[in-house]
Amino acid sequence: MLYLALLGRECPQMPCDTVFADEEWRAAYLVTQRKPPPEQPPSLDTMVRMVASLGDFLNRNSDGFPGPKTLWIGLQRIPGFVLALEAQRSVGATYG
Repeated sequence: MLYLALLGRECPQMPCDTVFADEEWRAAYLVTQRKPPPEQPPSLDTMVRMVASLGDFLNRNSDGFPGPKTLWIGLQRIPGFVLALEAQRSVGATYG
């Protein structure tokens, strides 16, 4: 978590797919932004803030960069979102 927070601060323009799997960043984007994910992965700064928002980071103007605790909480939620999307796709292929 600390490495991810540090990397997000030091290399904010890095594409997030260097750290996150494709299905992870797409699931987090879908849940936090409530719209389909883009074709190109967002920046690491954007992704870190999305993950931290899942850990109750408010992302206000006066807030600093998310810390390891909010990232840890947010990262724990992402596998459930990925699993739900995979289940929805498999059911949609069978029943849709």
